[in-house]
Amino acid sequence: MLLGFSDLTGVLELILTNTAELAILMFEYIGVGIIAVTGVKALINYFHRKPDTRLVLAEGLAMGLEFKLGSEIMRTVILRNMSEIAMTAGIIGLRAALTILLHWEIKNEKQERQEEKKEAKTETEKVKAEKTEVKK
Repeated sequence: MLLGFSDLTGVLELILTNTAELAILMFEYIGVGIIAVTGVKALINYFHRKPDTRLVLAEGLAMGLEFKLGSEIMRTVILRNMSEIAMTAGIIGLRAALTILLHWEIKNEKQERQEEKKEAKTETEKVKAEKTEVKK
């Protein structure tokens, strides 16, 4: 039995919809998993008073949001009406803005860490220089 063009189109559309929905769920679960694991790691780092806690948390949140953003972009494949598209566009915009802010925070945090290391190195060199002058 041969399928007509409209039947074939319906089957292909069903395959695309199911594949997209599966991909959306996978991206959502991966994103949530990354955010949850990162939150636990950051909490442990916080209790151990590790200085890179904020950086670890920001990097994990950014990565998790990237996956969640991917799921929203994938969702646009199966949307049918303008209200769904508008809502999804708003969610994409918000998540993109959050991602940009997190990347900005990560960049600033890394710069602060580098400056602190430079200051510590300079201070160590000064102390060594003072010790060698005292010995002379």
